[in-house]
Amino acid sequence: MKAVMKNMTAKHRVAPRSILTGPVSAAYERKINAGEVQRDEAQVALAAKFDALYLSLASLPPVPVRIEEPTESSCTSSGSLSLARSLASAQSFLRKKFHLWSFGPPPRGLYIHGPVGIGKSFLMDLFYDSVDISDDDSCCNNGSHSLKHAKITKRRVHFHEFMLDVHHRIFVYKQKHPRDDAIPIIAQQLAQEAQLLCFDEFQVTDVADAMILKRLFLFLLDWNVVVVATSNRSPDTLYEGGINRSLFLPFIDMLKHTFDIISMEDCPKDYRLATRADGQSYFWSNKDLHGDNNSKNNMQAQLEEIFGGTASGTEAEDIQVLFDRSVQVARFNDRCAWFDFAELCCQPLGAADYISLCDRFPVIIMERVPQLDANHLDEARRFVTLIDACYESRTRLVLTAQVPLDELFVDFEAQVESSDEDGELIVSEKGGNSSSFATTMIRTKKGEYYEWSATGRIGVSLAQLSSANDLAFSFRRAASRLVEMGGKEWGRQ
Repeated sequence: MKAVMKNMTAKHRVAPRSILTGPVSAAYERKINAGEVQRDEAQVALAAKFDALYLSLASLPPVPVRIEEPTESSCTSSGSLSLARSLASAQSFLRKKFHLWSFGPPPRGLYIHGPVGIGKSFLMDLFYDSVDISDDDSCCNNGSHSLKHAKITKRRVHFHEFMLDVHHRIFVYKQKHPRDDAIPIIAQQLAQEAQLLCFDEFQVTDVADAMILKRLFLFLLDWNVVVVATSNRSPDTLYEGGINRSLFLPFIDMLKHTFDIISMEDCPKDYRLATRADGQSYFWSNKDLHGDNNSKNNMQAQLEEIFGGTASGTEAEDIQVLFDRSVQVARFNDRCAWFDFAELCCQPLGAADYISLCDRFPVIIMERVPQLDANHLDEARRFVTLIDACYESRTRLVLTAQVPLDELFVDFEAQVESSDEDGELIVSEKGGNSSSFATTMIRTKKGEYYEWSATGRIGVSLAQLSSANDLAFSFRRAASRLVEMGGKEWGRQ
């Protein structure tokens, strides 16, 4: 009998080890077996973290009922207090009605940072795809370990696009309730739409975005939203050198206390660069493209072939953008738009414009891209934002340049000092890096006002008033993405 008991005890001890990996690790193994990826121990460890988060999603409370927007009579000086009381009352009601205390605290979010091309977004997407939004049982890879999820709503979005959406919601809300606090209502709307938010390329480079984030994230956490984010920046280096950064530091503290921070800084290999670009999307010549030479003629012929067909008439098309704006396209057909670099990157455009262009055209051609360095920060930042928009939407971006791709971005490290003492920050009701709405104002000690545009303070180098080092990170990410986007299979069509 003792021997039998001993064997039973041994089996009991071994049992936890026999539980096979979760859905993210299983999906990763399938990718390896199919020859699509190489095994990487850092990626294996990250997949295990995602498996743990997947399992913990079962503790998410039910989706709360919607609280109506405040009426005009509530938009008084005490409006914010009344709304806060409404939120607190609603949460108290939900706990009683649905016994939310039995669920315990919601799962902690993940903040994953490291170099470009090491698989952060790849693993996050495997996790995102594994989260079933239906009410059916979700099972692990061997079928012996099942997890019953309540219906989970989810959203995966590039951080640029998310902040653009937030600014637009604030803009719309303020049209009806100009004196009320929009952030609690916006957070509630976002929570209603997605209990799981996955952000790609989390970065903070604009002062208006920086001032919004802490309050927005606190409200999202109050509504039990689980957030996963990938970034090239560690939390402590977010918005580094940005104006009034001292006001942003509480957000960093909150991030470190409420998220699991996962560093992949020791993974220097960029897997995107291992794949050769063969889709003929990047052309270069060290000759003047306007000159009469064979290189120009050859490139023009290839561009014409990619463009395909004829342009749609002679009239320009106005592509509608959020905030009642539009961006004009002079040369286009049903599937392709053709631009000069100066048209898209030397004008005050931003993520909103580029996302709208990508929604309209599956192919974008851009000619005469210069070598980009610290002397072209505004243009470079717009160009990087365009690349991100094309990458997220799988839009084919065809470029002609004067240097090879590996020389397009000149790496640099800018020394940036905090400008907290240079002026007093005044944030308008709308604006921010992602909105292309130049409404954030800086007031100096002398009482002078300066405009902070979508790509930096007008007339002043970004290296003086923003984190130019963020652009250095962005250069490396953009170059890596351009290689991947040059593949034959890249694109929506």
